[in-house]
Amino acid sequence: MAAEGDVDLDLEADENCTEKPAEKPRKHDSGAADLERVTDYAEEKEISSSDLETAMSVIGDRRSREQRAKQEREKELAKVTIKKEDVELIMGEMEISRGLAERSLREHMGNVVEALITLTN
Repeated sequence: MAAEGDVDLDLEADENCTEKPAEKPRKHDSGAADLERVTDYAEEKEISSSDLETAMSVIGDRRSREQRAKQEREKELAKVTIKKEDVELIMGEMEISRGLAERSLREHMGNVVEALITLTN
C-alpha cells in the first residue's frame, strides 16, 4: 500500500508541476504584449513627431515664400507713380481713405477709370 501512496504523490507532484509552468508563460505573454504596446506607442510617437517636424518645415517654407512674394509685390506697387489729384478724386467720389485710394490706383498702374470701376464692384 505504501507503494500506491507513493505513486499518488508522484502524480500529484506532476500535476502541480504542469500547472505552475502554464501560469508563467501566461504572465510572460501578457508582459510581452504590454512591451509590444509600449514599443508601438513609442514608434508611433517618433513617427508623428518627425511628421510634425516635416509639416512645420513645409508650413514655414510656404509662409516665407508668401512673405517674400508680398514684399516684392509691395515694391512693384511703390514704383508706380500716381497723381495727387487722382487720389483726391477717388477719395471724394468713393468716400474712402487716402491709403485705399492710393493702393487702388497703384494696383491699376495709375489708371483712374479702372480703379474706380474696381472700387464700385
